[in-house]
Parts: sequence; C-alpha cells; structure tokens
Amino acid sequence: MQVPASFEYQRAQSVEEALELLGRFGEEARVLAGGHSLLPMMKLRLAGPEVLVDINDLTELDHIDETGGELRVGALTRHRTLLESPLVGRHFPIIHDAERVIADPPVRNRGTIGGSLCQADPSEDLSAVCAALHAVAVIRGSDGERSVAMTDFHRGPYETAVGAGEMLTEVRFPVRPGSGSAYEKLERKAGDWAVAAAGVALCLEDGRMTHVGVGLAAVGAGGLHAEAVQELLEGGEPSPELFEEAGRVASASCSPVTDSRGPADYKRHLAGELTKRALRRAVARAAAPAAAVREG
Repeated sequence: MQVPASFEYQRAQSVEEALELLGRFGEEARVLAGGHSLLPMMKLRLAGPEVLVDINDLTELDHIDETGGELRVGALTRHRTLLESPLVGRHFPIIHDAERVIADPPVRNRGTIGGSLCQADPSEDLSAVCAALHAVAVIRGSDGERSVAMTDFHRGPYETAVGAGEMLTEVRFPVRPGSGSAYEKLERKAGDWAVAAAGVALCLEDGRMTHVGVGLAAVGAGGLHAEAVQELLEGGEPSPELFEEAGRVASASCSPVTDSRGPADYKRHLAGELTKRALRRAVARAAAPAAAVREG
C-alpha cells in the first residue's frame, strides 16, 4: 500500500485565510484543490508537504468572466466547467480541444486549471494551451497582487513563479478579433498522458498571421513555449510551405526523451506533425469563426 507521510490539514474559508496559512507555514505548505496530481505524488513520497491548505471552499476563485478585452478564469475553475462553457468555446476552441482529452470524467469533474498550471508538468495539456494563448497568471500574496506572463510563470519542470506564501488566483486570456486556435494530441489510450501534443493560437489580419502562440507538451520542458516557431510564423501568410517549415522548426526545437511512451525521434517527429495539424485548424477557425463555434 502506498501512503503519504503524515501531514497537517487546514481548510481555508477565504483567500485571505489561505494566504495567512501559506505565509505561516512557508515552504512546508502546499495548496490542495483537485488533488489529482499532488496526492499521487504524496503517496509515492515524491512530494512531502507538512501542511495541506484546502481551498475548495473558495468559491470566489471559481468563475469565468469576460471583461476589459480579457477572459478571466478563476484558478479553482474545474476542467468540466471549462469544457461546458460556451463563452470559452467561442473565444478559445483550443481549450475545448484540450479539455476533451484530459484524463477522464472523474478527473475533469474535480481537477482545476490552477492545479494543472501550478503542477508545471511538461506533459500537462493546459500548460501548453496557456502558453499558446499568451495567458497571464495572477498571483496573490500578503504584499498584494501581481501579473506574470506565462513565459515567466513556468520556470522549469514542476517549478513556477508562485512563491512561498503566495497562490495563483486567476488566469487571464486576451480576447482578440479574427482569432483561431486548436490543440492536437496523440495518446496511447483515452485519458493517458500525451505521447506528444501541440497547441496553436493566432489571429488573421489582412491575410497574415499575428499574435501567434505555439505550445508543445510531452516533448521536453523547453518546448512548452515554442518561440522559434512563433517567430517564423508571425506576420506570414498561411501556406502549405510555411506550415511545413513550422513543423520542421518545431521538431528541431524540442528535446523529448525516450520512455515507455515512445522513442525520442518518434516524439520529435510527432511534435512537427501535430504542430502542422494544429496550425491548419487554427487558421481555418480564424478564417471561419462561425464554423469554429459550431465545431467547438
């Protein structure tokens, strides 16, 4: 039987109380939301927090609102809520693409966007999606609130910009006209971690691609923000030749490892192929937003 080491359990009733607890216990405390990543790691003794701060009563962190040209999603918003939101699907079909292939219904019913991002697993779907969408993370601590771009939020495998005594409270996505996005994932079986995955988001302005974002999953931590692919595509006119080059650059810029899900060369090939597929769908959705709404 796998059991975690002993720990203290605290259930916060407000964000202020959660921050007070996190500040009091410092590095020894972890936030508990859905728990689908943290608890298995604790059972395997890969994580050993001395205190768990349960935030499931903090309904103020469970929301989806459009305001000020942004879609604002509370950190406690469940995967299922994201999947079932027409507002999310209308603006960001990439999120619906990803949510459909995240684990299984029990996980989607309980897991949260904040928990997914704070886990910072290089194979995690929403991290790649948020990277592609140029999302901004809102982090709150005792000194107030700060906004961190997703490129700075992920600092490495299982490491984020959220410090001791802080917590992620919201994720903000810029809403832009003429946008399209898509997520492509290959998995060994339904609900599994990706063998490889790619997310693309962009806008079409006068026939050219702008605000391009590309995020890769399960092909090395360095692929999460595929900046070389973004730079190649930014300002370009969609074409089969450009898409082929984008796939080649995606393959070259990632660093997968050989494991039980496949050899590194195969994953590198997938990174390129899935990037091309996601790119084609993102462009098609940007060109025909009404059709994208029906599809998503």
